[in-house]
Amino acid sequence: MKRPLHRLRRLAEVALLAAILAPDIALAADSAVILMYHRFGETKFPSTNIRLEQFEAHIAELKSGPYRVLPVAEIVRKIRAGTALPDRTVGITVDDGYLSVYQQAWPRLRAAGLPFTLFVATDPIDRGTSGYMDWNQIREMKSAGVGIGAHTASHLHMIPASDTRVAGELAKSGARFKAELGARPDLFAYPYGEAGTRERRLALGSGYRAAFGQHSGVFHKSSEPSYIPRFALNENFGEIGRFRLVVNTLPMPVSDVAPRDAGIGAVNPPNFGFTVSDDIGNLKRMGCFATNEGRARVEILGDRRVEVRLKNPLPPGRSRINCTLRDKSGRWRWLGTIFYVPPKSRN
Repeated sequence: MKRPLHRLRRLAEVALLAAILAPDIALAADSAVILMYHRFGETKFPSTNIRLEQFEAHIAELKSGPYRVLPVAEIVRKIRAGTALPDRTVGITVDDGYLSVYQQAWPRLRAAGLPFTLFVATDPIDRGTSGYMDWNQIREMKSAGVGIGAHTASHLHMIPASDTRVAGELAKSGARFKAELGARPDLFAYPYGEAGTRERRLALGSGYRAAFGQHSGVFHKSSEPSYIPRFALNENFGEIGRFRLVVNTLPMPVSDVAPRDAGIGAVNPPNFGFTVSDDIGNLKRMGCFATNEGRARVEILGDRRVEVRLKNPLPPGRSRINCTLRDKSGRWRWLGTIFYVPPKSRN
């Protein structure tokens, strides 16, 4: 007897979900998905906000699914030491220090027993800016076990700023943490996720052992500790279907990434390319997408080299290129990159 078409489709969907959720320690023992949030329940700011019902669905998924949420500092330590992690390890981070973290996110995460790290830009806290936490609230969270990381003093665009300005921001931020919390954090997040080779050098040179961007992708043993990827979640990209896709994502280990610097100068559009690890499958199925033009042309050179050809120059400001490839397990591999077209002169 023939089964109705809708039942066959449903069976196919169930089979695909089962494949995605099936344990596979070998695939992900050396990687973790790091999530990034900003605001919670602040619907006036949809590009940085997650609605509370969305966030509660995320927590429910993390609690009921085959995930292991670990403190970000522990994830960094284990990946850098080569210590195996459980498959589908997840880390949670929050940037800036908005009051809704204290009022909305922390109570929910605490009740669920989920650790997280807060990256704080210190100037708004010092000024008592409306909508931000204060130092007493940050101290309370730290005492309760919340990880605290640095996020510069003023939350500046680092790429167009001078060496002196960037170094001063890092030093000022560190001094404020030491004065208020008794110690300087050893984890750092770049404002807006923007970081070229200079910014990475300055961040690690100032004493941070790891620094995080906002380029989508999976933190893997091959990731540079100066620029660890995170998946940004907001109202537009926070529905539960996408969340499940993200937290089940696998790394796309690459080398020889070009250009090395996220700051784009005379060569625009950039000649973006990378070499994919030998153990990754057929690269012909890879798709790459740029924020300014959608699907981009992909050329595979030899067996493992991928070149992404953009039609148009990148516009001023921040642009993204995301490359994805479905693994034979049914899960997606993901590599994200951020480029920044700065003003002509540094300020």
